[in-house]
Amino acid sequence: MGMFDNMKDKVTDHANQNPDQVREGVEKAGDFIDDKTGNKYAEHIDKAQDAAHQHLGTDNQQGQQGQQR
Repeated sequence: MGMFDNMKDKVTDHANQNPDQVREGVEKAGDFIDDKTGNKYAEHIDKAQDAAHQHLGTDNQQGQQGQQR
């Protein structure tokens, strides 16, 4: 197992054990980028956040977050 496989496993384990923290981190990162770009790329950032949530398995609260925007 390579170094990146080991790192991926650790990130996946953390996401599985702490989905709320991971979701919050992804949302904060997206909000930060939105702020820095003047919301110019908000639609693209939202898609990237959605993809990150699906990949990390933290997309179970998708409907709740989408309604807050």
